Amino acid sequence: MGSIVVTEFISLDGVVEAPGGEDFRYPDWSFEVDRGPEGERFKETEALGASALLLGRRTYEGFADAWPQYEGELADKYNGMPKYVVSGTLTDPRWSGTTVLPGDLVDSVARLRRDVDGEISVPGSISLVQGLLAHDLVDEIHLMTFPLVLGHGRTLWPPTPDKTAWRLVEATTYGDGVLVTVHRRPR
Repeated sequence: MGSIVVTEFISLDGVVEAPGGEDFRYPDWSFEVDRGPEGERFKETEALGASALLLGRRTYEGFADAWPQYEGELADKYNGMPKYVVSGTLTDPRWSGTTVLPGDLVDSVARLRRDVDGEISVPGSISLVQGLLAHDLVDEIHLMTFPLVLGHGRTLWPPTPDKTAWRLVEATTYGDGVLVTVHRRPR
């Protein structure tokens, strides 16, 4: 059975919008702080340990535009692994190994958890993650918190239907003060 693992770059004030994107008030804001070689290694290990990717449409489009042109172990992993996109509008995915999950989020994710063994990584994908959190479908959250207050942008935490408890299982600081925390949902 698979587990849903959300992984986000986040500012101190909770902004997750476009950490490496250009269409934002603060383009590439996550690159302003050095996360050091250990921080890079954490992200690579996290990605290489995933069995599949679960993405929202906008994040999928960014990944599908970028990763096929790269080479190396991480690119090989992303380009070769199964990818699932939650979308009501995407009909013809161009990135190999992609399956579109239309319809009900809860049913689609329940089916995905049954069908995929291991971690199902959900990078970025703000709207999708908010839906997953609202339906208590997230098993683990990895936050790479950058010591920046952006004061502008979409945040990860909208109002949710109910309170949920999480257990901190890891907290490590990398580079120039980038804090990585891993929280697990007790089930």
